[in-house]
Amino acid sequence: MAHTSQSLRRGAALLASTVAALGLLTACGNDSPGKSPESVSGTAAPATGDSAGSSASDTGAAPSGTASSPTSQSTGSTTGGGSSTGGGTTTAGTASGSRCHTSELTASVGGNDPGAGQENFPIVFTNKSGRTCTVRGFPGAAFVNAAGTQLGPDPKREAGSTPATVTLKPGQSAWAGLTFSNPEISGAKTATPAALEVTPPDERDSLKVTWKGGTVPVSGNSSSVRLTVLSAGTGV
Repeated sequence: MAHTSQSLRRGAALLASTVAALGLLTACGNDSPGKSPESVSGTAAPATGDSAGSSASDTGAAPSGTASSPTSQSTGSTTGGGSSTGGGTTTAGTASGSRCHTSELTASVGGNDPGAGQENFPIVFTNKSGRTCTVRGFPGAAFVNAAGTQLGPDPKREAGSTPATVTLKPGQSAWAGLTFSNPEISGAKTATPAALEVTPPDERDSLKVTWKGGTVPVSGNSSSVRLTVLSAGTGV
């Protein structure tokens, strides 16, 4: 009986060992799947972080600045170049290259064409040079006596006159209107000039033309003498 009891105890112990071993193997098998999701989850976190980093890089200052910087530079360059080129070189070149100078012109005063109490005389410039040149705008004018002293104030520019460039080939003319109220009607004080000195636009030297138009207003009411801009032709 003693021997049988020992055999039973040994069998029970062996069975318990076997059960324990099986339980340990089962436990090991359950741990492995648990670690696997942790490992995948750990790998996904840096990927999400890299994605956020990539997103920040895609919408950050570097790409935006690269795109906007050339645009600003291009706009600035275009604006500056256009202003400089358009405002400076072209205007100066045109004015100095083709303008008619006083020495290239002759001057005359046409006959009076009165109307509505006004006296109207054309001042005519004719190109006597061998080249084509231009005139533009208002001429200068002044009545003078025999001693060369100016009579009355400078003529005023006619309001509403629009300057235009007039191209004169050799022998061609341009004219401007010289207008004033008839002194007998206006009651202005008068004088009889010996000459009319006229100056082409943008020139300093003048041309003297003998005045044959009679008395002109020099002071008092309605004594203003007015000039219009130059137009092509002789005013006849």
